[in-house]
Amino acid sequence: MAKSMSQIIEKAREELSAITGLELSTTVGAVKEERGWVVALEMVEKHSIPDQMDILAIYEVVLNNEGDILGFDRTGLRKRVDTAGGEMD
Repeated sequence: MAKSMSQIIEKAREELSAITGLELSTTVGAVKEERGWVVALEMVEKHSIPDQMDILAIYEVVLNNEGDILGFDRTGLRKRVDTAGGEMD
């Protein structure tokens, strides 16, 4: 049975944290596509002092309609203080 968007997002959040061992920062987005669901999550790659210097990464997680992860990929890095996304220089 197909799951709701909120169920898919929750599954992506739990599974990516378990797989990577990283702390979840926030859910950035979710979209239903032909291949399934794509959920974008921001994860804390590295804690720093002060917190504004934490390194955050955007991961795209692909799930089927039942909520099984088909794959994931890190698509960007940024410092928490940076408001624009994308790869760090």
